[in-house]
Amino acid sequence: MAPLRFSAPEPGRLDRAVAARPEIASRSIAERLVAEGAVLVDGYPRAKSHRLEGGEEIVVELPGAVVPPEPRRMDLRVAWEDQHLLVVDKPAGVVVHPSAGHTGATLVHGVLALEAAGGDAERPGIVHRLDRDTSGLLVVARSDEAHARLQALIRRREVARRYLALVRGRPQSRTGRIEAAIGRDRTDRTRHSLETATPREATTCFETLELLSDHTLLEVRLKTGRTHQIRVHLEAIELPIAGDPVYGVAGDLGLARQFLHATGLSFLHPFTGERVAAKSPLPSDLAAALEHARAL
Repeated sequence: MAPLRFSAPEPGRLDRAVAARPEIASRSIAERLVAEGAVLVDGYPRAKSHRLEGGEEIVVELPGAVVPPEPRRMDLRVAWEDQHLLVVDKPAGVVVHPSAGHTGATLVHGVLALEAAGGDAERPGIVHRLDRDTSGLLVVARSDEAHARLQALIRRREVARRYLALVRGRPQSRTGRIEAAIGRDRTDRTRHSLETATPREATTCFETLELLSDHTLLEVRLKTGRTHQIRVHLEAIELPIAGDPVYGVAGDLGLARQFLHATGLSFLHPFTGERVAAKSPLPSDLAAALEHARAL
């Protein structure tokens, strides 16, 4: 499909200008296109809140027609569930939701079979994401109200997410806090980095769990949830993730993907107030790589 080109008609926010176009006609779709870097202002990607003066050239790469996902049975481990929500264990290699580049089976198809619902019709139930090759825990809504309440928890940063990452090298201290804004890379739109025209605040905390000869096992906690955040931040402090083909050490320890696993998820239930805490063990490929690193 040919890109949509138009001039900003008046001053205002970028996402609102895109959403006002009849070809888009949805604020959520406009926000997603901006977040994915599919919208350029005078040749450069900008944040959704970017202020237009009027007259700028806007180019939007339109996705093809999106077919609403249908339920599909998948072998998904459910770590916690009730009538309002569920916590699922996403396998590596599974994309969370359909997009212009991924129209096959996704996690959304699988959780629809588990009665996920709420939010965007193209990604029902989804309130946060994991990269395709990052495994581990995700909370999913089962109603519009649950979706809205879970999104509020995410916005208030009240969902604690804990990851295990095996990195090459050794940190300079046992614990650390990385505060550096992240956005789509200025020159390579497939990457995110600190060198960006669309910076968004990002904070990552880590703790050393195990020092090995060439590697370090870290527990990582997110304070924000930016795209590729852990991978970008650890690369920035010269602790690239083992096996990461984009930001780390591709093929390290025989890995076919990054050693990054969402092992813990906890929050106060948005309806009952009870503490929900779920855990996920290391998948077999990561467990084998860790043993390999220990044997070096």
